[in-house]
Amino acid sequence: MAEVVIRQEQEADVEAVLDVLESVAAEGRWIASELPWDRAARAASIRAALQDPATFGGFVADLDGRVVGSIGLHLAPYGVVEFGMAILDGHRGRGIGTRLLRAGVEWAREIGAHKVGMQVWPHNEPAIALYEKEGFAIEGRLRAHYRRNNGELWDALVMGLVLEPSS
Repeated sequence: MAEVVIRQEQEADVEAVLDVLESVAAEGRWIASELPWDRAARAASIRAALQDPATFGGFVADLDGRVVGSIGLHLAPYGVVEFGMAILDGHRGRGIGTRLLRAGVEWAREIGAHKVGMQVWPHNEPAIALYEKEGFAIEGRLRAHYRRNNGELWDALVMGLVLEPSS
């Protein structure tokens, strides 16, 4: 059985990362992105972000040359890294999310961020459990914050991990 390798995202991965995001978005319940979207604009945005490694970190889960998951991290000017993560159906629950998240948190430490945060749907219990296992705490709830394509208003949980200063 092939092993999943976590590695830095490269420009050659952009289309595969978009494939993962599209697949997960099509499920309509795990990530904020919904279809349809402007794939060319997203590709351009990711390619531009990859040109600035001081404020963007990306990692992919590579299974025998196929990207099955990704995490994209952005450093805000106030020192907090925000991220989004997606893993293809059929590859969840195997530790890939843990490994991607740990790579992302390590990147955040390396660039001097003081905190890592994200928003997650309250019904995404597996993701919440992963984040809590890795030390993230629920910091609040945004009520009826996101209007979905079908008109529903979804809450989001705000979670964060304060990074300890390195000694």
